[in-house]
Amino acid sequence: MKKILTPVLLLLTIVSMNSCALYKEYERPEIDFVDSLYNRIPTANDYESIASLTWKELFTDSILHDLIEKGLENNTDLEIARLKVEEAETTLKTSKLAFYPNVSFSAQAGANQNGLNYSLAPTASWEIDAFGRLHNTKEGAKAALAATEAYQQAVQTQLIATIADSYYTLLMLDEQLEISKRTLNTWEENIRTLSALKRAGKTNEAAVLQAKANKVNVEASILSLEKQIIEQENSLSALLGLVPQEFERNDLASQSFPDTLLMGLPLSSLINRPDVRQAEYRLVEAFYATNVARSYFYPSITLSGTAGWSGVSGNPGDFIFNAVGSLMQPIFNQGKNKARMKVSELQQQEALLNFKQTLLDAGTEANNALVSWQTARKRLDSDKLQIMYLKGAVMNTQLLMKNGQADYLEVLTAQKNLLQAELTESTDKYMEIQSVITLYHALGGGLE
Repeated sequence: MKKILTPVLLLLTIVSMNSCALYKEYERPEIDFVDSLYNRIPTANDYESIASLTWKELFTDSILHDLIEKGLENNTDLEIARLKVEEAETTLKTSKLAFYPNVSFSAQAGANQNGLNYSLAPTASWEIDAFGRLHNTKEGAKAALAATEAYQQAVQTQLIATIADSYYTLLMLDEQLEISKRTLNTWEENIRTLSALKRAGKTNEAAVLQAKANKVNVEASILSLEKQIIEQENSLSALLGLVPQEFERNDLASQSFPDTLLMGLPLSSLINRPDVRQAEYRLVEAFYATNVARSYFYPSITLSGTAGWSGVSGNPGDFIFNAVGSLMQPIFNQGKNKARMKVSELQQQEALLNFKQTLLDAGTEANNALVSWQTARKRLDSDKLQIMYLKGAVMNTQLLMKNGQADYLEVLTAQKNLLQAELTESTDKYMEIQSVITLYHALGGGLE
């Protein structure tokens, strides 16, 4: 037996050493457009990025903190993502166990004229990873786990951004509802004033009807805003895993954000986004799947033996027969192995293209978010000036009307324009906040 086993073990040692040269470990591919992803965004290497802030540092509203924590605890999509991570961990454990021998037992018992006889025979088989199939399978499982963990993080960052956006949408709607109700009171006062002027013969029915029409229009807007608020609260409830309900909240004017956004953005931010990392880990997984497919062109070698209570019962001739059978297997499966290899290579190319496209999409999202933020800030400056001018116009037209130098329709027009300007300012406040949230998410913020 020793004469037979010695050359076999020597062969396995040589094959194992040579198999190391059959495969390469994964290396990130060169992406020629990475340095251009930010386009118009000022970049920085040493500055603190907005993505480095925790969500509690970025969002300073304590009520929003409570809502986000509820969402992280109760959201169904996030819980499903956690379960997927557990599934991937189990798969990785299974791939690691493939390196260990498989041991089973068979027992027999019987009786004859000579008395009771029995036997207990353990059987062991061990696949030698001579050509890297098990190693590459394990590396692929590691990448699959990392991709699943990145997916969970992507779900988490998206959830935080969505909860924050939903909350600030409610604050915007609250402010617009308050503006509309205040304007409604103004129109009711206008109707009373115009009715009195009409009785005094200083105006006509057309002015009264115009004021009433404006009042009805504001009432319709209030109904629409109240409906939107209820719908937004219902959507937020679903995000938090709660039944539809009202939420306590602060006002839009009290919200503030750190100035970190102005300090530049490191180029490493995009590559650290969860969805980008997920796409790369899928590429890694496909890379090792191609290695596994390549390993099918080489034989699989399995050592097996059986031992019983009376001693070793394995036959070296059986081992040699099994080894020879494994060596023959790739020859008879060349067509199948080539097809498997082709499919794996195509899937790896798909994963590479998806990785590149995910990076491009991330750069586009970050650029658009910063442009939106810059635009919203400029619009807010214009909104403030417009509101200041319109308030002056309302006051002046009222004075002119009292002196008989202006028609009341001019007052109504000025007040209507003021309402629209105040609603626009409220929307632009929200758009500024939304662009900060979008940029934070675009750079992978919200992991902690």
